[in-house]
Amino acid sequence: MNDQKISTLLVLLALNLATLLQGCALPTRLPAVPQDVADQAEVPGMPGVRYVAVGDMTQFMLDWEQAFEAEMIFRAKTGQQDSLPTVNFLALSGGGDDGAFGAGLLNGWTDAGNRPEFRLVTGVSTGALIAPFAFLGSKYDAQLKKFFTSTSPNDILEKRNLMAVVFDDALADNKPLWYLLEKEINANMLREIAQEHEKGRRLFISTTNLDTRLSVIWNMTKIAASGHPQSLELFRKIMMASAAIPAAFPPVMIDVVVGDKQFQEMHVDGGASRAVFIYPVKFKLNEFAAKANAHRERKMYIIRNSRLDPGWAEVDRRTYSIAEKAIASLIRTQGIGDLFRLYATSQRDGVDYNLAYIPSTFKTLHIEEFDTNYMRELFKLGYEAAAAGYPWEKVPPGF
Repeated sequence: MNDQKISTLLVLLALNLATLLQGCALPTRLPAVPQDVADQAEVPGMPGVRYVAVGDMTQFMLDWEQAFEAEMIFRAKTGQQDSLPTVNFLALSGGGDDGAFGAGLLNGWTDAGNRPEFRLVTGVSTGALIAPFAFLGSKYDAQLKKFFTSTSPNDILEKRNLMAVVFDDALADNKPLWYLLEKEINANMLREIAQEHEKGRRLFISTTNLDTRLSVIWNMTKIAASGHPQSLELFRKIMMASAAIPAAFPPVMIDVVVGDKQFQEMHVDGGASRAVFIYPVKFKLNEFAAKANAHRERKMYIIRNSRLDPGWAEVDRRTYSIAEKAIASLIRTQGIGDLFRLYATSQRDGVDYNLAYIPSTFKTLHIEEFDTNYMRELFKLGYEAAAAGYPWEKVPPGF
């Protein structure tokens, strides 16, 4: 091929690329919160509805005290004069479609007849999608079962073309999941959650703020009880953000203010910073109990929506395959570390530790994300184990 033909081809290629670039609307955002004032950012009209997991504990302590006061007021109104009842905490981890295990376990626990009411429920990623339903109790079991036994990939995401790798913010669009949340997370559910807030119960969901690289804990019950006209939309956005796997799904942009200046934060999967949590490690529950004269039995239930054994598979010598397996290994290791962190916290604070996870004996083939048959089998596994009386582990794996 002569030089003239090569030059002509290069010109045509440049013109085509320029046309392509003009047709691509690149994602934009408002400025991120400057680092020196990042801890001052608030959601407009809803101050104090979140905490940085490793930040100042003043707001968290205040909210915890208010929760205890609300419980005491509710007990007095309803004539409860006996000793303080056992407090049960439930932590729901991430794990994608492995959340079917947790949904099945909760359903089976209900049918076993000994599922307690949880004073605190926390959720990360797929656990964030389960958490509001688990918080409101067994009357929402049917919705959990339907989601994790009837959902297909088309109900969760829309695939984008290959150019999304370069010109967009994710490989897929999770608008179908948003439509599901609009249907299930409605004004009536928000009112129910707000009512539980008045009894001193709490629902927390975590996201990862990519601008700060820190885990953010959202007080969902406080958002529900705020009465703000945007509370329902924010509630859904936080659930979406907590389940937004980076690069796979778009990040969720949350508008915040510092004084009279407007900014945006970029939030993604809570599992990018931690797989499961109960409350910030800096908060010492036993010291609070002693100060408030709130001595009682406390139990921590952790549902790890994942296997803990590493699994084996020959890895293709390709960039994507190597990166995928390395990241999966990192996430698994971090998740196990979180279980040890919760165990250490439970021992320090005198909380009974209980752990459930997908056993290595589960062998159903996983063809794709949100594989309906896979989720049905996993739901069945969790359900049958709990209905028969789940054998909760009392220490982390390998302890």
